[in-house]
Amino acid sequence: MVSEALTPERILEATEEVLRRYGPSKATVVDVARALGVSHGSVYRHFRTKAALREAVTQRWLDRTSELLAPLTTERGPAEERLDRWLKTLFEAKRRKAGDDPELFATYTVLTGDMSAVVDGHIDDLVGQLARIIEDGRREGVFVSESIGFPSEAARAVFHATGRFHDPAYAAEWSRPGIEDDFASVRELVLRGLRA
Repeated sequence: MVSEALTPERILEATEEVLRRYGPSKATVVDVARALGVSHGSVYRHFRTKAALREAVTQRWLDRTSELLAPLTTERGPAEERLDRWLKTLFEAKRRKAGDDPELFATYTVLTGDMSAVVDGHIDDLVGQLARIIEDGRREGVFVSESIGFPSEAARAVFHATGRFHDPAYAAEWSRPGIEDDFASVRELVLRGLRA
């Protein structure tokens, strides 16, 4: 492979495979370069440091969830239904990531612990999505303005109230019996608290 054909996206794909194979503590830039058939210097032309590469691959992983949820913030339909669907979609996406590829999920759990700025930006993006839906509900007269304060404050509260169903720290609980009922109860409580 010629290094000119090397793109950041191809490097990130290879990095993900290397992380899956070796884990975050053993994976190196040399391993990524070897997987691509290039020198490690070629990888460094796109990502100046190992930390920058890890940050980019972590951002890419988190962005997949944001991109999955984003259409729910702009689609037509009642805000209450969109909010409920957004929460369900987030839970299912996280649960699928944990269940379908547990090694990579564990790797990213480690990486996100090291990338607090990336994680904070991701959370801010998700809270912003929630705030747009809540603001739509307020305009529709479905969510009470006085009870929720600013949409961003309400969105952050909803995000944290449902954390058990999307925070990777709780991943072990996501496959246990009764989790769906627990999630339905929390969603109903959240929606009831926002309603007019």
